[in-house]
Amino acid sequence: MFLINVPVVVAAFISALIVAPKVAGDATKPWDVVSSFQALVALSAFVIAIKESAHAGQSWAVPAISLLVAILAGALFVRRQLRLPFPLLDFSIFRNAAFTSGVLAAAFSLFAIGGVQLATTQRFQLVAGFTPLEAGMLVSAAALGSLPTVLLGGAFLHRIGLRILIAGGLAAGSLAVLLATWGITHGLGWLIAGLALTGAGVGATMSVASTAIVGNVPVHRAGMASSVEEVSYEFGSLFAVTILGSLLAYLYTVNVVFPAGTSEAARDSMASALVFANEAGADGVVVRQAAGIAFDHAYTVVMYVAAGVLAVGALITGILLRRYGPGSQSSAYPTQH
Repeated sequence: MFLINVPVVVAAFISALIVAPKVAGDATKPWDVVSSFQALVALSAFVIAIKESAHAGQSWAVPAISLLVAILAGALFVRRQLRLPFPLLDFSIFRNAAFTSGVLAAAFSLFAIGGVQLATTQRFQLVAGFTPLEAGMLVSAAALGSLPTVLLGGAFLHRIGLRILIAGGLAAGSLAVLLATWGITHGLGWLIAGLALTGAGVGATMSVASTAIVGNVPVHRAGMASSVEEVSYEFGSLFAVTILGSLLAYLYTVNVVFPAGTSEAARDSMASALVFANEAGADGVVVRQAAGIAFDHAYTVVMYVAAGVLAVGALITGILLRRYGPGSQSSAYPTQH
């Protein structure tokens, strides 16, 4: 599953060497190793804190310590950047509304699409009995839906403007997630249509998020801006898996109602309930139905949360980009394109 990426990376690496323009480095602006280490510690500790919080149980020592390390390393990083003549991250770039909107759009988009795909694949494998391949093909509707808007968004940016593509794309994605939720009660067609439209909305947003980010910093800050963009995408996915994945499991646990005599292990997860149901014979049918009802409820709530996050993202970016409507300049530095 992971090795399939290797030939793609090799091809991209070779292509970059051949096609990418050769740009000489600036030796007068040194790379600060200490800042890189501080950022590495802060981000890594924060990731550990988030992931460990999802299954901390009665011991919160690891996530608490990790969070303290992340805060300390982050504070030291910020303090150092404010004092360096050539910082690794210049916080002044966040003063640009278009840049900040692009960063937020990347995070909101990946949070929603990652959460929707995670919850949907689990729901249809555990409740509907889909194979992993079938569940993967189902959620691929979102990727297929994003293809046309990703290609056309950038092409028509100069006519449509950042505000409509970013805020409008997030808003359309929010409504589409709600439509996809109907698939549980109104048929699979609604789910597929909703996923495709979600991809279309989010695709329009992501098609110009990079332009909003890289196009609104000076040329010498382009690498810095790209790094910020990458981190925002990664954290959007991380929060989706951790927060929405944990919410899905929690809601299942607190809402499931089993008949007397059912193993407590079946309450821990839908997968455990299916194991118990398969071993219980005829009585397992009731357990399976109860688990399915609880998981469907949890899935619906998670989809509503994903839709709500997209709606909040649309509101925030819409306000930030109020001066970036149709015909407006999308980049503060157009000469670098």
